[in-house]
Amino acid sequence: MPDASTEYEVLIVGGGLTGLYQLYRAREHGWSVRLLEAGGGVGGTWYWNRYPAARTDSEGYSYAYFMNEELLQSWDWKETFPAQPDLERYYNEFVDRFDLRRDIELNTRVTAAEYDEPSGRWTLRTATGQTFVTRYLVAASGVLSVPHFPDIPGAGEFAGPVHHTAQWPAEGVDVRGKRVAVIGTGSSGIQLIPAIVDEVASLTVYQRTANWAMPLNNKPLSPQEQEDIRRNYPALRELLRRTSGGFVHEDATRKTFEDSESERRAHYERLWNGQGMRAMFSTYADLVTDPAANAEFSRFLAEKIRSIVTDPVVAKKLIPSDHGFGMKRPPMENGYYEAFNRSHVELVDLRANPTRRITATGIESEDRPREFDVIVYATGFDAFTGALLKMGIRGRDGVSLNDTWADGPFTYLGVAVPGYPNLLIDSGPHGTYGNIPRSAEVQADFVTELVNHARAHGYERIEATTEAAEAWTAHVYEAAQYYLLADGAWYVGGNVPGKPRRFLPYSWGIPTYRSKLDEVVAAGYRGFEFATAAVPSPVASGA
Repeated sequence: MPDASTEYEVLIVGGGLTGLYQLYRAREHGWSVRLLEAGGGVGGTWYWNRYPAARTDSEGYSYAYFMNEELLQSWDWKETFPAQPDLERYYNEFVDRFDLRRDIELNTRVTAAEYDEPSGRWTLRTATGQTFVTRYLVAASGVLSVPHFPDIPGAGEFAGPVHHTAQWPAEGVDVRGKRVAVIGTGSSGIQLIPAIVDEVASLTVYQRTANWAMPLNNKPLSPQEQEDIRRNYPALRELLRRTSGGFVHEDATRKTFEDSESERRAHYERLWNGQGMRAMFSTYADLVTDPAANAEFSRFLAEKIRSIVTDPVVAKKLIPSDHGFGMKRPPMENGYYEAFNRSHVELVDLRANPTRRITATGIESEDRPREFDVIVYATGFDAFTGALLKMGIRGRDGVSLNDTWADGPFTYLGVAVPGYPNLLIDSGPHGTYGNIPRSAEVQADFVTELVNHARAHGYERIEATTEAAEAWTAHVYEAAQYYLLADGAWYVGGNVPGKPRRFLPYSWGIPTYRSKLDEVVAAGYRGFEFATAAVPSPVASGA
């Protein structure tokens, strides 16, 4: 265990897929590096989210690391959309194959990170009292890593087990024959509900906002399909580099009303019977920009829900009335709507029937109290900014990042923040979105080369200029104006009361984001200032 005098060139915070990739790149270039991870194992999302049926909605073979051919050829994806246990095994295999574990500090939650101007170093302190010192702090704490708990009166009074899907115990939760409440119908709730419906005595689902859920249509991959995937990795890599979300689905180019009504209907049916995120990217090019186009596809989905859910009152509750498809990131489902046909499943609409309080025996709603044995929060995350704002980051003059971002994130390229020298961000706000490994690798590669540039020139400080950050932040928000967005979407902070409503990712897609980074590099890292020591006047790049 390092003592207070231990110093690293780079400290990476976060042992999820992004942090592990960044560690691989750091080791590749001979950095003195340590990775700090709050959990007891690696994998990030795929370490913590162990609830039944937790799985990716990206095709597993598109979710892999692509920088090592041996790893690509040796790993078998057993099904199209792998479940949590397989993903956790994958990240452990990655760590062990490249001997990364010796540079990882588990069970190490960062509670303070303070920049010292005279030395040009960051000092990090942890919940267990450890201290780490570094020149460069790389925050790879993840987009979806801080669970959100709604503020419900009496939340601590319930006498039975209470769990959040994002903090699911490794030993599991026994729901057999139990009266279970699930609060939330986002992605995790939509996965969990059908997975436990056959085990519970009763299941009561508390829904604040209905979501448009598309069938995942997962299936096992045959040995021949796995072999085909391995053989076609070069072409797959190119496909993933050119699609806006980094998925295997080609971006739509036709607009909705360029096709006849019958052609549109046939296309919608193909999408319904397709796999994964196809509908989000391959429906029509104007799906999330033209209200009429969006309304038509949303009506098609509403018809599908009504055809599955036998009780028309329940079906109506499950059909979103406050947003169209794609205005939030759509969850993928497997038997979700069918679950509400079961006689022991009840849907409570929180807008019509608000919760008053949680009691020792259950949940009291406006209509009546209900008693439970287990309560599960499936209420999502404080996305993009939550983890960064919990790290106690203080930059120049002790200014807190929480204060700097009080009105929303302020970044250059989603990578750097003026006033916070040598703080570099992987997978935070204002970077891109979509298939997370594909977007995260773009930022991590950029951060790697940025640090290498500083090392090669003898610089010890990297900092974004205020002017560059102002321009980039304005560009992020301006770009989002082209899209139809739901106010309650987690990627605008809408699921967390009091959080500033700002569009948090970069909306123009991975290829455009990559080209923006390439332009910055080609211009000599325009927008960054470099210094050979902490205090002297910086060397501006690309001026």
